[in-house]
Amino acid sequence: MPLRGSRVVGPWGRLPPPPPLLMLVLLLVAACASRASEITFELPDNAKQCFYEEIAQGTKCTLEFQVITGGHYDVDCRLEDPDGIVLYKEMKKQYDSFTFTASRNGTYKFCFSNEFSTFTHKTVYFDFQVGEDPPLFPSENRVTALTQMESACVSIHEALKSVIDYQTHFRLREAQGRSRAEDLNTRVAYWSIGEAIILLVVSIGQVFLLKSFFSDKRTTTTRVGS
Repeated sequence: MPLRGSRVVGPWGRLPPPPPLLMLVLLLVAACASRASEITFELPDNAKQCFYEEIAQGTKCTLEFQVITGGHYDVDCRLEDPDGIVLYKEMKKQYDSFTFTASRNGTYKFCFSNEFSTFTHKTVYFDFQVGEDPPLFPSENRVTALTQMESACVSIHEALKSVIDYQTHFRLREAQGRSRAEDLNTRVAYWSIGEAIILLVVSIGQVFLLKSFFSDKRTTTTRVGS
């Protein structure tokens, strides 16, 4: 996320803007990132959705997914290399993570299937990361030690990546918890309506039953003449 420059006003007056070197570092923090795809999509019942990614040989990749809403929060996942060899396959998983290194150049395919479900559709989130983050500084891997400013920037960069990852997982958990709560609320509402109808029917039946006990029964007598 791009960072906006701001000025801070304190009891000592207006502070000067950040130095150009710090602004350059902030821009590098915002720009340096590995190629990643984060998508949340709807997966209808009896449906299958596939995604494709062009990957170079020797690239380290990570596939992470989670079912947010729908049914038992499970889905089938399958990952294939360009030759059609299955690298990863799991059935009815709620969430999982898989890391692999591309064995050859080509298009890799990963699919999510909800074909086993007849009535419920799912909401699925996945994060597919290709490669690792490039170094924050071109000379980060040099033999000499980094300066204090460079070391601090690298630490902040790693901390920000961890914060983004935690925020993503917390948002997914919040969405899943909200879905579970709404589903439970709907079931409780339907159950309460059913109980109210049953109580009404039973009450009316008891009233008619008690009324039949205290109602006068007319008896007819037949006089037989001689």
